[in-house]
Amino acid sequence: MLTAKNELLAALAAELEKLSEGAGAKAAFESPKVAAHGDFACTAAMQLAKPLKLNPRALGEQLKAALESTSAFGRWVDAIEIAGPGFLNIRLKPAAKQAVVHEVLAAGERFGYQPDNGQRVLVEFVSANPTGPLHVGHGRQAALGDAICNLFSTQGWNVHREFYYNDAGVQIDTLTKSTQLRAKGFKPGDDCWPTDADNPLAKNFYNGDYIADIAQAFLNKETVKADDREFTANGDVEDYDNIRQFAVAYLRNEQDKDLQAFNLKFDEYYLESSLYTSGRVEATVNKLIANGKTYEQDGALWLKSTEYGDDKDRVMRKQDGTYTYFVPDVAYHIAKWERGFAKVVNIQGTDHHGTIARVRAGLQAADVGIPQGYPDYVLHTMVRVVRGGQEVKISKRAGSYVTLRDLIEWTSKDAVRFFLLSRKPDTEYTFDVDLAVAQNNDNPVYYVQYAHARIRSVLRAWQEQGGDVASLQGADLSALEGPQAQALMLQLAKYPEMLTAATEGEAPHDVTFYLRDLAASYHSYYDAERILVDDEAVKRARLALVAATAQVLANGLAVLGVSAPERM
Repeated sequence: MLTAKNELLAALAAELEKLSEGAGAKAAFESPKVAAHGDFACTAAMQLAKPLKLNPRALGEQLKAALESTSAFGRWVDAIEIAGPGFLNIRLKPAAKQAVVHEVLAAGERFGYQPDNGQRVLVEFVSANPTGPLHVGHGRQAALGDAICNLFSTQGWNVHREFYYNDAGVQIDTLTKSTQLRAKGFKPGDDCWPTDADNPLAKNFYNGDYIADIAQAFLNKETVKADDREFTANGDVEDYDNIRQFAVAYLRNEQDKDLQAFNLKFDEYYLESSLYTSGRVEATVNKLIANGKTYEQDGALWLKSTEYGDDKDRVMRKQDGTYTYFVPDVAYHIAKWERGFAKVVNIQGTDHHGTIARVRAGLQAADVGIPQGYPDYVLHTMVRVVRGGQEVKISKRAGSYVTLRDLIEWTSKDAVRFFLLSRKPDTEYTFDVDLAVAQNNDNPVYYVQYAHARIRSVLRAWQEQGGDVASLQGADLSALEGPQAQALMLQLAKYPEMLTAATEGEAPHDVTFYLRDLAASYHSYYDAERILVDDEAVKRARLALVAATAQVLANGLAVLGVSAPERM
């Protein structure tokens, strides 16, 4: 069907170009809002009527006649009907829709993929401070980032996955102080442990039980390994620097376990501290000063960010000589650009919205050739967790939030990924633990996975009778004429365009919507037509259709990082 659609689009473009120069470039088909109206809809007549000063209905009749005379429409189209003020409703011949089955079976796992486009994209996501376990917000970000990477891969991009470790600054001091107190035998609630939420010092302590675990491991003089480091504690509770290095390594190891539980891998872990040790931060500040984009006021150094659309100028260097947190971000993104990544996508929480303008302002003020609007941002909201009808707000391990590992242990990796991708990133989401483990059609991941497992069960039964799935690529599909079969084939044909649109919109939730629709189409087909019938030709045609459906379900689930089970 992809071949048929491409040929029909080319014919439409040629006829539109005859009507109006440049109109051919806008040739497009839409999906009719009512399936009974046809397979494709074309609104070109209404769009061109005004500039051509013609009646849209009359122009529609003219375009209809022109299209019917083309070889492509003669080959693939059963009928073209005029509706309303000039809509063209196009009904395809069964052979046009049946062709998608062979296309899927021939391409297999690569169905919907585009050729290598020679472009590179860096996607930065999770980027959690090494100060505690990953929480469910990090989980949403992890699912988003990984799925967006997979989407870019389907469209021919060379994808680089990056985790930015904020291993410098106040939060690391916070971690070290908390660990040191625990190592000395103190705990939350003791006189030396601040409890007043209004007391600024109270923010300099972490209360979760994981801090006690780090402190005990430190006292035990344990050795911990993370992705890029190995460190052995000396057990000296007065050695602040040793505690700091051990605590960071310990938590990086813990976060590695969280990521492994989520089946997530990164190409690079980029350290914030390296921006300081390499001199990148200082070089960036000096460049902004040299470009005349800063000024001194009240003992601080300010960036003239209002010149680039920010609502106010921003402090870069505080009175105490330390840099505000957006300064290393600017240095980091200059480094991304210099590493050859003209396309960069950052996945962050909505609480980072305010940093976008100042980072982009800093990049423009640096004047190093970075285009406006660099980088792209995908912002996501936090996640509420409900279990047994009650909101779960804390984890004993973390002290103040539900961890990603908690959620995976309560449900499954597949459920967590699918659920966290099932809404637009910037919409509020409530994760229902009970729904995520339910084995019924209300559970979307179960519904989709069950469709795949159901098909694999049918194919196994046929293979046990001597059938060969590979032979289905040559099956005669002419028997696939029923309405449910044709609806299922149309749904299969939408997959490549859906992938392209989801990539362009950085919107993996589109994949979850599509998979639910495809599963629904399959379940409807299964209920309407028995597959393993006595008629060999009909049986092979139907088996080819469901095998193609299983392939597309598996492909779409793979984009989300979700498994396609053989049995359920």
